[in-house]
Amino acid sequence: MSAVLDASFFFGDFPAEGDLFTVPSVIDELKDIRAKGNFEKWCARGLRVQSPGDESRKRVISAARTTKDVTVISSTDCDLLSLALDLGADLFTDDFAIQNVAIVLGVKTVPILQRRARRVHWKYRCSGCGRYAEQDGECPVCGAAIKRKLK
Repeated sequence: MSAVLDASFFFGDFPAEGDLFTVPSVIDELKDIRAKGNFEKWCARGLRVQSPGDESRKRVISAARTTKDVTVISSTDCDLLSLALDLGADLFTDDFAIQNVAIVLGVKTVPILQRRARRVHWKYRCSGCGRYAEQDGECPVCGAAIKRKLK
């Protein structure tokens, strides 16, 4: 079994087995000494840092547009999902937006500390006039902020 590890995995002492991977940008998210130490510990045990392919990244962005999570998932999130797609691996994460996109892509996620996310359908609605929109930003009618809400 292969697994791709999100940054949140390194903030504690969690079990994992098999071939373990993460993406280069996760390293930049590890700020505290404990997380960096845990990362080094897993590297000594065989953790590999690998970049995903471009085709899988395109699939992730397309799926994120479908789930309307494209504005909230980061480049690192895209890389993690893409690598999991490339490897056919499980993805260890607590990030609900990542899990939402993973469901659409058929990527199995393993929650670290939180509950498993369910599929969420988002809509965008103006906080001023209440009109619906396709994405967040500024309302073209009244100028108020458009917010992401659960359907």
